Parts: sequence; C-alpha cells; structure tokens
Amino acid sequence: MTEQDLLFSLDIGTRTVVGIVGCHDGEKFIIHGFEVEEHKERAMYDGQVHDIERVAGAVKKVKERLESKLGLELKRVAIAAAGRSLKTCKVIVERDIDPTAEIDKELIGSLEIEGIQLAQKEIESMRHEEDLSYYCVGYAVVNYFLNGSVIGNPEGHKGKKLGMEVLSTFLPRVVVDSLYAVVSRAELEVASLTLEPIAAMNVSIHNNLRLLNIALVDIGAGTSDIALTKNGTVFAFAMAPVAGDEITEKLAESYLLDFDQAEKVKISLCRKQSVKYKDIMGITYERPTEEILKSVEPAVKMLAEEIGRRIIEYNGKAPSAVFLIGGGSQIPMLPELLAQELQLPIERVGVRKADIIRDVEIKNKKLSGPEFITPIGIAVTAYLNRQKDFLHITVNDINVKLFNSKSLTVADGLILVGFNPRRLIGRRGNSVTFTLNGRTETVKGDTGEPAQILLNGAKAGLDKAVFAGDRIQVEPAVDGKPAEVYIRDYLAGAGKTIFIDGKQKTVEPVVTVNGASAGPDTRISDGDEVVIRSLERAGDFAGIFDLDPERIELFVNGKKASPDTPVQNGAIIAYEVKTGNTGTGSSAQNEVGIFLNGKPLRMRSEKKQLIFVDVFNYIDINPSITKGNIKMLLNGNKAGYTDVISEGDRIEISW
Repeated sequence: MTEQDLLFSLDIGTRTVVGIVGCHDGEKFIIHGFEVEEHKERAMYDGQVHDIERVAGAVKKVKERLESKLGLELKRVAIAAAGRSLKTCKVIVERDIDPTAEIDKELIGSLEIEGIQLAQKEIESMRHEEDLSYYCVGYAVVNYFLNGSVIGNPEGHKGKKLGMEVLSTFLPRVVVDSLYAVVSRAELEVASLTLEPIAAMNVSIHNNLRLLNIALVDIGAGTSDIALTKNGTVFAFAMAPVAGDEITEKLAESYLLDFDQAEKVKISLCRKQSVKYKDIMGITYERPTEEILKSVEPAVKMLAEEIGRRIIEYNGKAPSAVFLIGGGSQIPMLPELLAQELQLPIERVGVRKADIIRDVEIKNKKLSGPEFITPIGIAVTAYLNRQKDFLHITVNDINVKLFNSKSLTVADGLILVGFNPRRLIGRRGNSVTFTLNGRTETVKGDTGEPAQILLNGAKAGLDKAVFAGDRIQVEPAVDGKPAEVYIRDYLAGAGKTIFIDGKQKTVEPVVTVNGASAGPDTRISDGDEVVIRSLERAGDFAGIFDLDPERIELFVNGKKASPDTPVQNGAIIAYEVKTGNTGTGSSAQNEVGIFLNGKPLRMRSEKKQLIFVDVFNYIDINPSITKGNIKMLLNGNKAGYTDVISEGDRIEISW
C-alpha cells in the first residue's frame, strides 16, 4: 500500500483533532487507523483557529502517530470548516416590475442574487467586517411575495411588485485561510475542503432522504451546529451557542467537581446505572444515575429549548425529523425533550451512530460513536467529490475562485464578482401618465432587452451549471426608451371646415397644457393636464370662439341646435345673441313674405332681421354637399349669405 492509495482526513475541532486514514476497495471505504489529540490550551474557539502554531502542533502529532502506525509518509489531507463558522442571514428584497409582462425565471433569478448580496452586506454591517469577504455556501427562498401577498410560485404571474424572503449562508474566507495555514505548517497539502455539516450529512442522511425536511444537529462541546435539508439539498445552516459544556458545568456546580471530573461523570451517565466520582474535597461518592439525571434535567431542557428555537427560526417550522450526532448527542433525555420542544413524536428525534454509515468498514469499535460521524464524513466526502475544493472560472475576464460546496451555477459566479443583478433585466422605459379632457391616459415606454449571458461562448441562463475552467461573459441589459408623447398624437380628425355667416372657415382645436396655450409639437410630460377643445358638437362652439353659451342661440344646417347636436365637416352654423328677458316669455316674431323659386313663402323668425342664409331653412339644399356651383339670386342680382331679406323679395336658389 502506498500513500497514493490512502485517504487522510482531519476533523480540527474546538477541543480535539481527529485524524482518520483509510482507502477505498471498490465502493467500500476501509478505515485503517485513527488518532485523537486534545488541544493543550485554548487554541480554537467555537471551531475557528485562533492560534495557528498550537493547532498546527496538534495536527502534526496526529499525522506523525498515524505515519508511525502505517509506515508511510502522509502528504495530502482532506479537511472541513466548522459549521459554527458559518454566517446565516435572512432578508426580504423587493423590486417594482412591469405589470404588463409575465414574471420569468430570469427575473426571479436576478432578484435571488440581489437578496444574497443584500444578506452579505447586512452581515458585514452587523459585524463591522467590511474588510472581510465570504463564500456563499447555500441559500433558499423562504417565501415569495407578489404585490405584498405571499404566493407559492410567481413564475408566469403579473404584478407591480415582486418580493422574496431569502435565507443565505456564508463562510468567511478568513476561516478557510486559517485552516490552510494550519495544514501548511504541519507540512501537509490540502487535498479537499468541505463543510463539517455537509460531511456529516453525506454519511448520516442519504440523498433520497434529503427530499424531506430534516434537521441534522451536531452537538459538540461549546456549540450545536444545525444543517437543514429539503427538496434534495442542504438549504440552510444555523448554530445554537449551547452544547455539552452546559451539562458539564451543571454537574460541576451541583456536585463540587472540577471540569475534567464533571466531564467524566457526564460521559458515564449514558453507560452505567451508578456513577463514582471524587469531589474537589477529595471525598469519593457513588450515586444512582437516575438521581444525577434529575439534577441536570433543567440544563438538558434548556439545551433542548435553545436547539429547538434555532431550528424553528431558520426552518420556519418544525422539520419532519431530527438526527442528532456529536459527543453531546449522547446526553440522556435530550432526544425526548427536543421532540417535546418541537412537538414531534419521540420516534422522529434520534441519535445517529457511525454504524449507520453505508459502505464504510469500521474495524475499531471506538469509532462507532456519534462523535465520529463528522471525521468519517470528511474522508468519505473527499472520496465522493474526487475534485478540488475550489473551482476556478472567469467572469467577464475576472478570475474567480468558487467554494465547491454544492452544485455551482452561473449565478454563483456573478454573486462572487458583485455583478449588479438589476443589470440582468432590461427595464421598460418610463411611462407618461397625464389627463386628457379629464380622463387619465398612460403611454408606456419601450420594453428593455435582457442581459446576454454566454457560457463558453454559448447562450446560458443563471441556473446553468459551471465547471472548472469555464468562461462567463455577461453583456448588461439595455433599458427601453422612455415614452415620447406629443399633442399632435391626439389631433387626428380634430379640425373642421364649416360655413359661418356665409363664409367658409377652418376651425382648428384649441389646446392648453396645464392652462397654457399649446401647439401640435408640444411634448406632453408626466402629470400634465391636457385640454383639447375641438368642434365635435354644437356645445363646443362657444368655447372655441370665446362666446358665452348662455347668451347665444345656435343653428346647425338651418335647424335650432342643442349642445349635443353633432357638427359634421362642412356644416352651416349660425348663431344669434339673445337679448332682453330670456328667462320667461318669448320675444315677438318677425314675419316676411317672399317668393322662393317662383313660389310664395312666409318666413318667420325671432330675429329682428332675416338674411339670405335663413332661406336654407325652407329648402332642401345643403351647400356643404357640392353638386356643381350654387346659384343664389336676390331680385335678379347675385346674392350673398348675409344680404338682408325684405317683404316681397324674389329669391332663386339652384345648382
């Protein structure tokens, strides 16, 4: 057997360093040896390296002892970042959208990217870590919102505002850098890097179970790390700042023990019916396990409550099941109290031991406890991935290093280079909304063009998978042009040619914008009040010619008109100004006897004086409909429309 045949993994924990060496025989991983080394001083805090030299010293001891057992030099090692190093943040992000366009995957994807970037900024703001950078190792959309209401899937819908609640998890790069520094000082090279919760998940919760909503809780000494699955993936990580030390401290307080003695008593509680111990006074006792458990039950209950609260906070509800691993998972009563806290049946909360790991041959019984799930998982995960811990790609010619903790996509590359997600979707140009004669009009701008995404030269979407060496090029979206609206767009057919006082006249519409006179080339702006007065009905006449509608009488084609009488092109319009008391009674009629085309005719009118155009009220001829040249004679002479008619006049009208 050579060093190339072996796989060396390290679990660098808060209190201990665990090293495992094994090899694969077909699909089975065979463990050939393991070593455990405790940190002599507090070189690690909550899973993060604080003293690189001391941690590297512990790693080197584990490495050397394994080399001595195997008779081989170990050069490469698989490691994992602690789940308690992860930063999780939940944010709500919203965007105004085009209400006329259907919501598509690209719009949803760009808003997800915006949510992840917002979460990262919030973490930096809360922790004052502006100089730190992060790898996004997982995210999930908790809720979608359309126009402020929750919706299951917005794709295909229309609305004015799209929002989502995004839960994102990040790994600080400083954690990765410190782990690499430790490994380098121990004269080793990193073969692969994963996350401890993912490593534990890979061997304790198989892929077919991840379709379910499951919580995996790794209970260590100082913290309890939580990983949550659903829909086939690990979507969120959380951390409860309590763990096994809470029980140890309660035992030390209750029975006057130093910390190491209290730790031994805690470990014995799940193995023996009675426990012997010596307190700090040197007195030896032996008490029933049941009695000791009663004294620590409040501490165990507090631990269960805090873990349950964190699960609910990040999962939104109780999961389908909870799996407990890690040394602290063996604390008696914990599964029952956690099930009670989450209101789950007791059989839905259980401790997972190493013997449930498939395709792993464990020759030493010491490795069968739940505390060895994660160390074994790191080794198995390194073999399953069989690839580097980072993917190197380029985004718009920028070299990018993606942490290979999940299936990576084009979106992950854009997130890491800080690409503005709003430049992925072309916005519609600004609309113009105004009032026209009292009614609201809206003219929309042009639709925008979406971003062009190329992956290795081929068109791709945000969810397209990426691999080492891939090249991503993004041409930003182009916004649509804003709407341009002019008065002339609303003047079609508004002009009229009429006859008034016997003369042909072209009546153009009267236009005002915000009370000021305007012409055809005046541009309409958002919020304008536009009034266009055109001669469509008799009632429009007074406004156009600046007459008092209460003091005039209108006649259209010789007939008395109401305000709603239509005015067609070429109409004959006459009016007279009312005089005297028009409120009651009637004025005296003027009566004239004439001869029209040789026949006698009595003409009656309230007008003081009749004129030639009044004759058209008594004859079936419409001068607006031409059938040649109209002939008008008054007493044998050529007549005009406004010539006065007197008693006995002879009038001839013909085409």
